[in-house]
Amino acid sequence: MRFDVLTLFPELFDSYLQQSLLKQALDKRLVEIHRWNFRDWATGKHRSVDDTPYGGGPGMLLSCPPIFDCVEAVQPMAPVPGKLVVLTPQGRRLNQRVVEELAGHQRLLLLCGRYEGFDQRIIEGLQPLEISVGDFICNGGEVPAMVIIDAVIRLVPGVLGDETSSKYESFAESGLLEHPQYTRPREFRGMTVPEILLSGDHGKIAKWRQAASVERTAQRQQDPPTDSSGETV
Repeated sequence: MRFDVLTLFPELFDSYLQQSLLKQALDKRLVEIHRWNFRDWATGKHRSVDDTPYGGGPGMLLSCPPIFDCVEAVQPMAPVPGKLVVLTPQGRRLNQRVVEELAGHQRLLLLCGRYEGFDQRIIEGLQPLEISVGDFICNGGEVPAMVIIDAVIRLVPGVLGDETSSKYESFAESGLLEHPQYTRPREFRGMTVPEILLSGDHGKIAKWRQAASVERTAQRQQDPPTDSSGETV
């Protein structure tokens, strides 16, 4: 799977690309990540990519020409067209169903905003899929882009050491949170492992884990589940 990250700050990804499962996936060529700087498509003496908003208001907006030029130049750089995704608080809420949809594409172009956001004509003209990682504001789209990459690569065949791992994680298939898990020591500071997990009875363990997942989901999940369109179900 290929990711093209379009950003003003490609260097923010330097350390991220050297870590853990992602580095292994890159080394195995299961995943490709390419970074592109909007400023490489800016013109003029100062190579500006932003300007003040019409009508007044605080901050600056990313302007149309360098963003359009960047996207239109990057799209043909691979045989498969990329699904364009923009990271924005106004977008569709990221959840596991959305992650699964994104993982269904062979290539994603992740458009990272900065400042006060994008000129609205970038959204209207390029028609990206708008994604929000939550109801809060980041300094830019780079960290949300990392969240998408982290979540999506787990669904790429061969990335996880145990191919069944993603099946049993929170939200996978059932939409439930993952059940509690324990490892050695059996007792720690007065806290003990549930006896059922030590029984060796895999049928009873499976039932306990299912019940624990249901209970945890009921206790902790604040938002109602949504269908693939984002509508509450």
